[in-house]
Amino acid sequence: MIEVENLRKEYGDKVAVDDLTFTVQPGTVTGFLGPNGAGKSTTLRMIAGLDEPTRGRVRVNGADYRRSAAPMAELGILLEAKAVHTGRSARNHLLALAATNGVPARRVDEVIEMVGLAEVARKRVGGFSLGMGQRLGVAGALLGDPRVVILDEPVNGLDPEGVLWIRNLLKALASQGRTVFVSSHLMSEMAQTATRLVVVGRGKLVADTTVDEFVSRATGNGVLVRTPEAPRLREALLRPGITVTSEEQGVLEVFGLTAQEIGTAAWHANLPLYELTSRTASLEEAFMQLTHDAVEYRNQPVDQMKQEVAV
Repeated sequence: MIEVENLRKEYGDKVAVDDLTFTVQPGTVTGFLGPNGAGKSTTLRMIAGLDEPTRGRVRVNGADYRRSAAPMAELGILLEAKAVHTGRSARNHLLALAATNGVPARRVDEVIEMVGLAEVARKRVGGFSLGMGQRLGVAGALLGDPRVVILDEPVNGLDPEGVLWIRNLLKALASQGRTVFVSSHLMSEMAQTATRLVVVGRGKLVADTTVDEFVSRATGNGVLVRTPEAPRLREALLRPGITVTSEEQGVLEVFGLTAQEIGTAAWHANLPLYELTSRTASLEEAFMQLTHDAVEYRNQPVDQMKQEVAV
């Protein structure tokens, strides 16, 4: 378990993390999301004990991680896959980590096999591709067979097979009762992997909830209805708490009712339906909507860019 309580980090006049409080529970994959500059990396570094909080505290499995007698057994973390001596082989890199942390050498071969690096284990890390480096970083995080696993952008540089492998690995670790906390910019991957989300923006907590609940907060969760009797169906559906809009003749978008409820109402009113489609915002759409005010670096609209180029 990871417990973050009133965490704050200041760099001079800049507040990178502002009074964050959340808990990451074992047995589930929790995604850690936020725009660039939101304070994610700083938060992860404080959890790992690499940065000292200005205020607040972090507990890993109920204690201060920095005082653990066997730190790699408590927390396995991947923050920067390139933080490796490029002249060493993958196996020697892991052996050095094992030797300095009281991990048996046999565990090195286990994690090498686990991450799919057996064929290149004796090659120098300096010649590794980005994806191979990511696999080595994951191997290092798992070396101590930790109860808590934190991975920052683990699919960066991986091919589709590698992405699927990471997805299955994270779910397997969670199913073993471990705490799994994953930071990523790939919303589609988080939607398929995570069950819960911690979302931050400008150093503040935006959400600490399930993926489904987070998506449900976004606009765009409605039902598209196509019928030749749109005005009559609209009258049949309207009541307090129900919104019905129409931007095209014969097409309604209904908010506040399920497709089943709309179909039943149309049947009772003896009105034909040509289409009845539930529309749910994607995790990416929900993220963009709910973190809109927390974006530090805002892109210029494409249409405006085209106009400036034309000028």
